[in-house]
Amino acid sequence: MAQVNRRTFLGGVAAAGAAYGLPFGVGSAHAAAADPPRQAALGWLEGGAPATHAGTTWGVPWPRGAFPRDQTFSLTTASGEQVPVQTWTTGVWPDGSLKWSAHAISGPTAADGYRLEPGPAQAPAQAIKVDDKHGHVVVDTGVIEVTVRKSGAELIERIVRNGQPVVQRGHLVALRQDHDEDEDTGSARREKFVSAVRNVIVEQSGPVRAVLRIDGVHRGVTRRREWLPFTVRFYFFAGTDSIRMTHTFVWDGTADDYLRGLGIRFEVPMRDELYDRHIRFGGEEGGLLREAVRGITGLRRDPGAAVRAAQVAGRKLPPTSTWDTRVSSRLNLIPAWGDYSLSQLTADGFAIRKRTKPGHTWVDVDAGRRSPGFGYVGGASGGLAFGLRNFWQLHPTQLDVRGAAGDKAEVTVWLWSPDARPMDLRFYHDGLGMDTFPEQLEGLQITYEDYEPGFGTAYGVARTSELTLWALGSTPDDASLSAMSQAVQTPPLLVAPPQHLLDAGVFGDWSLVDRSTPARAAIEDRLDFLFDYHRDQVEQRRWYGFWNYGDVMHTYDTDRHQWRYDVGGYAWDNSELSTDLWLWYAYLRSGRADVFRMAEAMTRHTGEVDVYHLGQWKDLGTRHNVLHWGCSAKQLRISTAANRRFYYFLTADERVGDLLRELVDADRTFVALDPLRKIRTEPYTPDPKALAVGLGTDWGALAAAWLTEWERGGDPVARQKLLGTVEDIGALKNGFITGEALYNLETGRFATDRVQVSVSHLSAVFGLAEVCSELIDLVGQPAFERAWLQYCRLYGATRAEQQAEVGGSWNIGFRQMHSRLTAYAAARTGDAALAERAWNEFFAGQDGYGPGLPWRSTRVEGPNALRPVDEAAFVSTNASAQYGLAAIQTLALVGDKLPPQRVDR
Repeated sequence: MAQVNRRTFLGGVAAAGAAYGLPFGVGSAHAAAADPPRQAALGWLEGGAPATHAGTTWGVPWPRGAFPRDQTFSLTTASGEQVPVQTWTTGVWPDGSLKWSAHAISGPTAADGYRLEPGPAQAPAQAIKVDDKHGHVVVDTGVIEVTVRKSGAELIERIVRNGQPVVQRGHLVALRQDHDEDEDTGSARREKFVSAVRNVIVEQSGPVRAVLRIDGVHRGVTRRREWLPFTVRFYFFAGTDSIRMTHTFVWDGTADDYLRGLGIRFEVPMRDELYDRHIRFGGEEGGLLREAVRGITGLRRDPGAAVRAAQVAGRKLPPTSTWDTRVSSRLNLIPAWGDYSLSQLTADGFAIRKRTKPGHTWVDVDAGRRSPGFGYVGGASGGLAFGLRNFWQLHPTQLDVRGAAGDKAEVTVWLWSPDARPMDLRFYHDGLGMDTFPEQLEGLQITYEDYEPGFGTAYGVARTSELTLWALGSTPDDASLSAMSQAVQTPPLLVAPPQHLLDAGVFGDWSLVDRSTPARAAIEDRLDFLFDYHRDQVEQRRWYGFWNYGDVMHTYDTDRHQWRYDVGGYAWDNSELSTDLWLWYAYLRSGRADVFRMAEAMTRHTGEVDVYHLGQWKDLGTRHNVLHWGCSAKQLRISTAANRRFYYFLTADERVGDLLRELVDADRTFVALDPLRKIRTEPYTPDPKALAVGLGTDWGALAAAWLTEWERGGDPVARQKLLGTVEDIGALKNGFITGEALYNLETGRFATDRVQVSVSHLSAVFGLAEVCSELIDLVGQPAFERAWLQYCRLYGATRAEQQAEVGGSWNIGFRQMHSRLTAYAAARTGDAALAERAWNEFFAGQDGYGPGLPWRSTRVEGPNALRPVDEAAFVSTNASAQYGLAAIQTLALVGDKLPPQRVDR
């Protein structure tokens, strides 16, 4: 494969792109803020101050030209108290000024709100220290000291508090078996794997926040096989005893690999008396299981009320000399319960069991519906609290404590529970009768599925999990444990209000929620209905599970009163028609926590599970299917950075940053796989110097990746490719209406001599509209702007108008979805007729939501449904996403041209 040599590339195209490195542009389509913000009022996403937090990181945008890229900021509470804050730059405008700043503060305390403004930052009382040595890295938060190994099986060698180890030998574990237990082939052979560290990078070193990235693989204990590459990040905050952890692994198994368990394991030294050792598990609605390894409550003889109360509270017990001797003299006869397990095998059920030690039976302790995935083991001299975010949503999961009655307890947080069925990633059907391309295309006519042998593989997909650890000096009280549990499930996040985000001028065309007229109120009500309905369907339909959580279904089956989970391309949505974008714009304009959390879960899922990170289709995503990786259409429109960049800039999340950077060289995928291979009518062999690249979903995805990398101040080749192709599209005779151009992978440029008319109903509905709006505002390239405005005007124009301007015509669907393009052209040109046409297209609802819909759901229960559910039979995810984007952007662009009373029923 021909690849760009970065030095020669920069020299060859510098002249074409240099003119666009300065702040050009005529402003965005929505009005700029009269008084651009130079400070930000910040609040917690979920409302008031959290009871505790393990440190938080967030992002804030700033108007173009307001601050230099290295601007420092101070943070104060409402009462004027200075708060230590760490600041760094995550995005810049084309003129080099600050676009996005990221910030971090330590826990565990929090104020209700803060003010962020330019100025020197308050230093922490004790800055975090990072000592990067030859064989390990030592991080000192001022409360705990953590040693991270640079090689071997252990990620964390030890965590020391007050001079004594609280945690040691932290490592990853995996269990593999060689066949599915349902197959009658005898007992499955199992293998154990542990982490093998390959690389440790200090990504941040304080003063408030430090980040360590660890890369490695899982290595077999016996056969020494290496597989399941991983990336783990540890986040440390000054003055805290907590560590945030993200765990990412990439599936690189074969058809003979069944993952039986995947987890993170730690050892916790146990120094206290057995009756001073405590186990805690989080239960429902803030509840806790509170047990001691050797319990002294409920005995036939009473040790005394003070003794019992101390054990229940987790405090060190009074000396045994103060107990009733009938108990103190018989302590050795009370069983010591050393092993505990909490398993969450479905979204609706967890069970807790315990035993004294291996070789003895398990005893059932209790059960419930949904555990927060939080636990603790330790005593008066210290212990470990641990939690896995989205524990029940990402089932099957499990928390294990082993050996708590011995010198050390072993804690395992299982991301895939060994008590569950093994992970089975085989394809779901055999594809009989679909051996050739024509036969495979016929599958689209019946199950809407693009099938091709060998393409339904999970090889290269990934999953990221989030954990929090606390290395504690003693067993916390119940209120503290409940607060920690809540912080695991819903990590507190600081956010800027929607008005600030809007005034900063980021993310293109959107406006705040506005119900000032009956027409506006009606649209806002419908937007709320659509979001609430999809959010509630996640719960009612139980769209949960390790590989599924964060996605929604594509299309509904009214006969079964069920989404089409088992029908080819109608099942999992996989970002089809920009569901991710809809949710993020809905959050920007509303600031709703529930919208943010759903968009966050979708970003985690669609960026990891629906995209390949290894193998021949690296950087490509998979079209909607029964399995997230099942469809043979592997395309950039699914992996597009347009869907991830919101979360990155709002949270500064490093893992999503990795995903964005992966896509910078995604143009190479056109050599690996032709996305139109099944429908081309003429022979085509990918030529690295003349790759057929679509100007819609393909270039839109490439442009989003290049733009984001340019904003982040990264690889200069991304900027040159972006600006070069922007110029080339403007030079095409028919611009975007050309449909496809030949791309030279070596130069990063399009050939500009193609003249044709080729328009697709899908070109603009996977982020192209959004990225073009931003680019026009950022680079001010007149020819590119003319090309985009032409596409926006002509898509919904008459055939005669199309023919007269470009020598060809079309009459295709998705007019409601494209109403925002008409609105963009109207706003940019001031054409009132186009504005009227945009609203007519929007309300007509072609291929979307038109007049006469009920805009409500009905209850389905009894024998018609497995459980009572709400049904809105007219709703499809495609239509919801594009109705949402069309409404949001058309309101922002030509909302002033919406007749105040227009409400189409």
